[in-house]
Amino acid sequence: MAQLLVASNRGPLSFTETPDGELEAQRGGGGLVSGLMQMGGGDKALWVCAALSDADRAAARRAGAGRLDLDGHDTGGAAVRMLDIDPATFQRAYNAIANSTLWFVHHLLYATPISPAFDQHFRREWASYQEYNRAFAEALAEDAADDARVLVQDYHLTLAPRMLRELRPDVRIAHFSHTPWAPPDYFRLLPNDVAAETLLGVLGADHAGFHSGRWARAFADCCVEVLGATTDGTSVTHEGHTTHLGVHPLGVDAEALRERAAEPDVLARRGALLSNLGDRKAIIRVDRTELSKNIGRGLLAYRELLRRFPEWRGKVVHIASAYPSRHDLPEYREYTGSVQRLANEIEDEFGTPDWRPIVLHVTDDYARSLALYLVGDVLLVNPVRDGMNLVAKEVPVLSEKGCVVVLSREAGAADELGADSLLVNPFDISGTAEALDAALRMPDDERLARTTRLAAASERLPPAQWLKNQVEALG
Repeated sequence: MAQLLVASNRGPLSFTETPDGELEAQRGGGGLVSGLMQMGGGDKALWVCAALSDADRAAARRAGAGRLDLDGHDTGGAAVRMLDIDPATFQRAYNAIANSTLWFVHHLLYATPISPAFDQHFRREWASYQEYNRAFAEALAEDAADDARVLVQDYHLTLAPRMLRELRPDVRIAHFSHTPWAPPDYFRLLPNDVAAETLLGVLGADHAGFHSGRWARAFADCCVEVLGATTDGTSVTHEGHTTHLGVHPLGVDAEALRERAAEPDVLARRGALLSNLGDRKAIIRVDRTELSKNIGRGLLAYRELLRRFPEWRGKVVHIASAYPSRHDLPEYREYTGSVQRLANEIEDEFGTPDWRPIVLHVTDDYARSLALYLVGDVLLVNPVRDGMNLVAKEVPVLSEKGCVVVLSREAGAADELGADSLLVNPFDISGTAEALDAALRMPDDERLARTTRLAAASERLPPAQWLKNQVEALG
């Protein structure tokens, strides 16, 4: 039985099938994986996750209700249980509810004159989301030792804490939201019962964690407005149960990041980038083509920079890595296409035989992204809304000559990095263009000093400590 359990949609391993029919595992990335590995879960830790692919499901079926064969893969000492949830149920829960409803609500993405429209089809999808959360709660209840501590992760699993509480009132539960939390007026776009069930789900936890105090306050406000709960700013109490609120702004594993950036594939791409740039400055961005990342308005701001400040023509290149995200959803395919069209328009308007004003990459290449971190002069991070945004923290850690961060005030990272970044309203194209101009003109000594302070702030709460703090919050 596990003393410490982590539950998340995506686990620390994913599987592919080899040509000879064998299953091959690859380790996943992200702060949660590296945090658990560094913290050392020990032989009494268990990670519960969903099977995301046919190969994952095959691995889960082979394990039954038991642990996966890790085949020497390092998961921080934790065993792994992968849930083989019915694919149709999973798709409705993951795409229709988690990514097309809750994500849209928390990032304020709906075009409200036309969406959302919650009908009977939505009710079927919500039932699948309930079923998906119940599968996790039952697995956690099955595998948790007496008085175990359980860390439930993110908007995919907002209902699981309450379901688990009903099954196992002895365990201590934390829920962490990696997204922002919507303010009450926007959160109430959800049907009344769905809004209440979502909040009650999180309130089933003893501890609810967020990247920013803003998101914690918004959650508490929703509980007061929708449920009639009470809050003192540090906790929420409803029907006799108190859920404590915690702010845990995830930082970067600086040592691991620097080690990876020193590997040959990154250095080769760095050399190619420097050769292509010559003496030109580089405005960089690295993002998924996710609606909330606001890539389109970033390109519009760059176009306005070149129109209003023509002295930068031929002297700057915008290198944008905008790799695919959720392309099984039509909104995301259309968004990626619009980003590509806008980049082509900028190239057509300003490009010359010896100068490409913009280079847009739409493939995922981590080594190339790290090379951009090393050589960039200005980083543009302008999300409409973001729970944290680790790119804004990773770049200062790796920057070789200092990099000015132009940062949306709506990113969770702005809480820690705002004083040494150039903060922008993500909807203000002209204001963002002016910030880019100011960043390009910033004196070297000021740029370096800001970058040094940004790097220190970014390393303050590395993944292992971030995770450890949440475990300790459970007592």
